[in-house]
Amino acid sequence: MTYVDDRRWHHDPWDDPDVTDALVLERPPRQLRRYRWVVWALAYLGLAGLVAVGVVGLWYTEKVNPAGDPGEPMTFTIAADDTVHSVTVRLHEQGLISSVGVFEYYLEHHGGLELTPGYYLIRPDDHMGNVVRILRTPPSETYTKVTFPEGYTYEKMGVRLEEKVPRLSAVDFNVAATDGSVTSLLLPAGVTSLEGLLFPDTYQVSNSESAKQVVERMVRLTERVAEQEDLVAGSGRFGLSPYQVLIVASIIEREARVDEDRAKIARVIYNRLYLGMPLQIDATLYYQQDGSRPFSELLALDTPYNTYLHTGLPPTPIANPGRASIQAALNPAADPSLGDPLCAGLPAGGCHYLFYVLADEDGRHVFAATAEQHLANVEESRRKGLLG
Repeated sequence: MTYVDDRRWHHDPWDDPDVTDALVLERPPRQLRRYRWVVWALAYLGLAGLVAVGVVGLWYTEKVNPAGDPGEPMTFTIAADDTVHSVTVRLHEQGLISSVGVFEYYLEHHGGLELTPGYYLIRPDDHMGNVVRILRTPPSETYTKVTFPEGYTYEKMGVRLEEKVPRLSAVDFNVAATDGSVTSLLLPAGVTSLEGLLFPDTYQVSNSESAKQVVERMVRLTERVAEQEDLVAGSGRFGLSPYQVLIVASIIEREARVDEDRAKIARVIYNRLYLGMPLQIDATLYYQQDGSRPFSELLALDTPYNTYLHTGLPPTPIANPGRASIQAALNPAADPSLGDPLCAGLPAGGCHYLFYVLADEDGRHVFAATAEQHLANVEESRRKGLLG
């Protein structure tokens, strides 16, 4: 038997199973409710935070990449004194971006932006990444292809340029082509119009160029072609200046519809000039006139370009000729040989190409050496419905 000294035993409530169960299983109701509210509050705040992050993220995404397809490109100009902020504000004012703050934030987190003055084509409601990419591309490296057909006048060229590059106006082009601010060694003294010296071709017009700079490029190309074709030396063979040969070339350009006729039309022009005959070329009547006016009215107008009333060449080219017409003006066809049916009954040395008229719907012409031959050709052309 072991003796237990009751004086040394300390009662511990944990030794009592009934008390222990009660202590473990029971908590004060007020404390439990407090814990539950804390848990629920934290859960709510966490969920609200997630929703807020999602809403902000969705809003940011929509600002960076607006819904729907981007609009048609618009011209945006960066000036030399612009800042990133001033550019951003104008982009927003012009409807090209959806938010100033978001765009600046986007730039800050995507490498920034170094401004280059010039013109840019930006589509409204495009992804901000595309807008930044465009603004990072120097205007001198951004081009629009513009084709100017042979035979266009400077006014038509101005219209074509404005159609293809809307930021460049036809008015500015026309001013640069006529006010004498752009000139050429091929122009005679006192002439400021560049008609005939704007070489028709396909040009890559950069977003850094002005209308005047386009005009300058066209004139320089004409000068280069003139040098390649030896225009200065070649014009002397006809007793004409290089500028006068360009006038001849412009008439050929407006009259010829197929290449095979160009050299023969050149020969007609030179023969008539040599013989002192009026050129009587319809295309000259229409220059700087309303093309819808009846031919009979144009024929009666006493202008320097009426080659029915006045002998010699018109005072300026009537269009801008291409290389083929310049070559034809410098290399006219030979007159028909004595064995040619056109020369039957004509004295030796007296058979020359002097007339032509449309011969078929493809634009070919038939040529004649006498007025009688020409009248017969005109009647045949009318019978075919080729003349008005």
